Amino acid sequence: MNAAQQDEPALIENLPFSTDAGVGAKAKVGVVVLASDYTLDYEFRQVFNTPDVQFYSARIENSPRVTPQTLAAMEARIPDALRLILPGEPLDVVAYGCTSATTILGEETIVRKVQEVHPVARVTTPVTAAFAAFEAFKARRIAVLTPYRSDVNQAVQKYINAAGYQVPVFASFNEELDPVVAKIDFDSISAAIDRMVSTHQIDMVFVSCTSVRLMDSARLLEQRLGVPVTSSNHAMAWHCQRLAGVTESRPELGLLYEKLL
Repeated sequence: MNAAQQDEPALIENLPFSTDAGVGAKAKVGVVVLASDYTLDYEFRQVFNTPDVQFYSARIENSPRVTPQTLAAMEARIPDALRLILPGEPLDVVAYGCTSATTILGEETIVRKVQEVHPVARVTTPVTAAFAAFEAFKARRIAVLTPYRSDVNQAVQKYINAAGYQVPVFASFNEELDPVVAKIDFDSISAAIDRMVSTHQIDMVFVSCTSVRLMDSARLLEQRLGVPVTSSNHAMAWHCQRLAGVTESRPELGLLYEKLL
């Protein structure tokens, strides 16, 4: 036997194995995330922290500049993005992660595009989830904070009003670049909310945009303000969990996470 033969490893093939239910055994949630989003995955990981219900995300091509035109352009890309999530595997819930695009396209359009790929999945969006959150608290007067520019803000406010909610105060940072929005700090968000709540009677605060960070601070804000606070990611992660059958209370994440649908 030569040296080359002595160095060859033993090859053992076709070993026996067994399987269990795997990750996401109770429910699999597919999330379409904007290519320019820095925040959604980070915030969803704080909620989906057990193996039985898991989220799986894919990025959808979009412009980092948020305008009505760039938002509308995503419509045709939604099915292709979904096909990148666990191909061939049915999803229990699908979430489309863009608040402003949902108000431009409409929830019905989002549902229709999702159902091209996952016809039986339950569908949510940040807007759908926010409305479910408002209903959970029987909130009618909503203070809305966004990062968007004026024409996008108009679409968002109009959509919320059309759903039957009042918006006594609507405030914006007026920033159209997603990479900048993702860096807006807690002090700025807190000061903006304080300014809105101090001068208007409201039932609830909604911070719109999946790029805005709020998951870490919702409970802190609520304790100070005395009203429920939610955001696009905060509401949508809660809604995904509830649609997936998760009923666990998570008070550390804020008042919403003590509510059922």
